[in-house]
Amino acid sequence: MSTATTVPWGQLTIARQFHWRVGRIELKPRPVGRPETARDINGRGVPPFSRPLREVGTVARELPLSRYNTPMIHEILPVGPLQCNCSIIGDEGTHEAMVIDPGDDIEDVQAVIRKHNLQVKQIVITHAHIDHVGGAMKLRAATGAPILLNQNDYALLKMLDVQAAWIGMPSPGRVDIDRSVTTGETVAAGSHTASILHTPGHTEGSICLYFPAEQKLIAGDTLFAGSIGRTDLPGGSMQKILHSLHDTVLALPDETVVVPGHGPLTTIGEERESNPFLVKR
Repeated sequence: MSTATTVPWGQLTIARQFHWRVGRIELKPRPVGRPETARDINGRGVPPFSRPLREVGTVARELPLSRYNTPMIHEILPVGPLQCNCSIIGDEGTHEAMVIDPGDDIEDVQAVIRKHNLQVKQIVITHAHIDHVGGAMKLRAATGAPILLNQNDYALLKMLDVQAAWIGMPSPGRVDIDRSVTTGETVAAGSHTASILHTPGHTEGSICLYFPAEQKLIAGDTLFAGSIGRTDLPGGSMQKILHSLHDTVLALPDETVVVPGHGPLTTIGEERESNPFLVKR
C-alpha cells in the first residue's frame, strides 16, 4: 500500500471514504496521493478562534479543547507513510514523558522531546502493527526508555517483515519488548497517569490508554472518528472489537476526547451518537 491510499491501514469503513488533514489550526480534506503533514494537534498557544476542527465533507465542527489547557504537554505527530498518530505526553512540572506509538519519523519525535526538555520514561505501543511500532527500537536507543506492549501481540512482532511487505516499506528489524501491560495497570508521565484498557479485536493485544483526570483516551486503532478498527488482519475479530467497544470504551464519559490511531480527534459522546458501527438500532 502506498502513501496515496485514502483509508488508514487500521481503519474499517462502510460506504464513503473521507480524506483528512490533522492540523494545528484547522482540518481540511486533502487531495488523494498527498500525505498528511500536520503537527501539534493539541492547539497549544493557538488563539481561541483558531482551535482545531474536525471536518466531515464540508461541515466543520469544533472539538472541545478545555482539557488541553492543563500542565499536560501533549503533541501528536502523524508519522510514517500511513500517518499514525504518535502522541508525546509530558508533565510541564517534572518534564517526565511517555511516547505512544512511535511508528516512524523518530527524528521529528525527538525534536518535540527536545523542544519541551522532556525525559522519556516509557514507550507504549497500542498494538504491534508496523505503522505503530516501527520506530520503537530507534527511540529506545535514543532515550533508554523501556518499550511496553500487551503480550498477546508478541506473535505479530515476529511478522514485521511480512507486514512491511504488505505495505511496501523496509522492515524495522527486531523489536524487543521490555514489559507487557494490560487492564488493571497504569503508566505515567509525571503526574499524568493513564489506565491501561485491554481492548482486543483489531489485534489480540490491542490496548487503549485512558487519562481520567484529563478525560482523554489514546485509542490506537480500536476506535476512529466515524469508524472502528479493521478486523480482517491476523488477530482481528469483529466480535471481540465490538465487545471491547461496547463494554469498555463506551463505558467512558461522553466528554472524553478520543485520539485515534489515525485521523482527527473525536469524543466518546460523538461516536456513541453517530458512529455507524456503534449506534444501536
